[in-house]
Amino acid sequence: MTGLELKTAVEAGLEEIRPFLQRDAGDIELVEIRDDKHVTVRLLGTCVGCHVNQMTLKSGVELTIKKHAPQIETVVDISGQDLTEEYRDSIEL
Repeated sequence: MTGLELKTAVEAGLEEIRPFLQRDAGDIELVEIRDDKHVTVRLLGTCVGCHVNQMTLKSGVELTIKKHAPQIETVVDISGQDLTEEYRDSIEL
């Protein structure tokens, strides 16, 4: 899979899981794909701070992304982290 194909596949996985998150006033965004196998996402809305967000991340988001892009090895959420805008502006996709 090329970089663009991989990004499209990961986004397709996020689109599949997104309605379930939005039903509970949450959402998710793709932040980065590193080395074509490590995905970083940011949970949004009520997903931030939810007591089951790690279960949602592993059992929902990660499995759905891997269904669309099997070469993905890890999916990490950075929603609780303080990041500078420079970081967000330099995202490599």
